[in-house]
Amino acid sequence: MNQKDIKREGKGTAKLFDERSLEADYATLPPLLKQGWRVLDIGCGTGAISKGIAQMVGSEGHVTGIDNTAYFIESGKETYADVKNLELLNADLFTYEPKEKFDLIVAARVLQWLNNPQEAVAKLKSMLKPGGILSVLDYNHEALEWQPEPPASMRQFYATFLRWRGDAGMNNHIAQDLPSYFTEAGLADVEVLDANEYYKKGDPNFLSKIGIWSSVAKSTQMVEEGYITDDDRLKAIEDYNKWIESDAQLMVMKLKEVRGVNKI
Repeated sequence: MNQKDIKREGKGTAKLFDERSLEADYATLPPLLKQGWRVLDIGCGTGAISKGIAQMVGSEGHVTGIDNTAYFIESGKETYADVKNLELLNADLFTYEPKEKFDLIVAARVLQWLNNPQEAVAKLKSMLKPGGILSVLDYNHEALEWQPEPPASMRQFYATFLRWRGDAGMNNHIAQDLPSYFTEAGLADVEVLDANEYYKKGDPNFLSKIGIWSSVAKSTQMVEEGYITDDDRLKAIEDYNKWIESDAQLMVMKLKEVRGVNKI
């Protein structure tokens, strides 16, 4: 992939992030938010959800969003330049050292991509004020539900995708393990909220949401690493797209928000 392709890919991904919102993509969080809070959003992408949080904590509050992809931060700074109580930083979680600690730290769909999520939870706890809250929203990919079942070629691709993730050290059922991660890190009053995503035929976003697995299969990384042949990858895309248009009725992505309090 040349530099022009990389830039085009970055712009496309940034646009997808900009389509997110607090209400739609972190729906369990708004009732928790309080005016005046200092909030840290980990893996914020372009800051679309961070912007929603900033609006809810008000002018006396402040939101810092960090992401290790510079292009997303650059894009978000331009898009949300008028949100005065929002700061977006290109930073890595494990080297980031804030000047002040936070009332609330959030991480939406981020820890699933790490091979050291337990260390991440410990790091996040260290940045909380006493009484501060950590909220992590993430998936159990092993429990993904389609109705009816998609073609065998896509089921094979998805199983290979989970194996590839697992071999890289990523936790495919991290939503199930987060409560124990929180407890091991010393967080108290751990609470689990169901936040499953339901995409039904006829919904305005059905085709784009259920089509995520065609988008994932467009990457050739698993082919390059010997996990799947290119023919099988392309067949999965072709068969799945036909299934979406003809038979697909429902996709449920199993998602949980886990909260804990820093009482130390």
